[in-house]
Amino acid sequence: MRPETWQLTDDLDDFLARAGGFLRSRPAPHTVPLTVTDTLRRHGLHYYGRGAPLFGTLTAADGTVLAALTHTPPHGLCLTAVTPEQAEALAERLAGLGHRFPEVSAERDSAAAFAAAWRRRTGREATVHRRQRLYRLGELTPPEPAPEGRPRIAGAADRELLLRWFGEFAQAVGEGAGRDAGPWADARLSYGGITLWEAADGTPLAMAGATREIAGQVRVAPVYTPAALRGRGYAGAVTAEVSRAARAAGAAEVLLFTDLANPTSNALYQRLGYREVADFAVWAFGD
Repeated sequence: MRPETWQLTDDLDDFLARAGGFLRSRPAPHTVPLTVTDTLRRHGLHYYGRGAPLFGTLTAADGTVLAALTHTPPHGLCLTAVTPEQAEALAERLAGLGHRFPEVSAERDSAAAFAAAWRRRTGREATVHRRQRLYRLGELTPPEPAPEGRPRIAGAADRELLLRWFGEFAQAVGEGAGRDAGPWADARLSYGGITLWEAADGTPLAMAGATREIAGQVRVAPVYTPAALRGRGYAGAVTAEVSRAARAAGAAEVLLFTDLANPTSNALYQRLGYREVADFAVWAFGD
């Protein structure tokens, strides 16, 4: 028997029974698979799209879980940290089964290792699509002076606004083309997962979301200000409010991702008290 074995399944309960403890052991770097699997458990396996999700664990001979993967079509493959040898074994297994992925997302070195292995196994070109940084909130420092306006939890009457802003956000960051924003909006509204920053007359100016707490962590996402309203401090104010509320509700870790190509957002979140955890990367695969 091989000392390490990748086990694949389409059964979410089976995956969580094997990988749940491993994912919870490092809630910050595992924030994405934790929140993705929690969302699938609550809203069904086709929340992200029509395709069937795929899950996997890398286990040692004694059954210890060493790594995990999730794939929710039409999105890419999401990997926890792996060594180059583990990435090679996974690429061999997935390619042999005929799987295809538009991209892979993982911690920087792991993403690069899988992209190289996938290129060797499939011949598909791989290019860096996005470089990201994961931050963890330290001491929250709200912006001073605060911009005009006040925070408000989004409600059912805001649904159309959330659909529009989600579409604009997805287009701006190059994600979610053609995705139905309805399930996302409904899921967030069900637990107060979007906060608006609004003017004194009630006009919405910006939004920030937060995932449900799982394994003690909450991730702030998305943060969006319409283009015509940027540069006035609304994003910082609403992010600070969402971060404060997550802490007040008992989250042990409040996290967020930034695009390293956007120095403005990276500087903003550091001013609010967010500190670097790790760098991630998304590699896109050609046809």
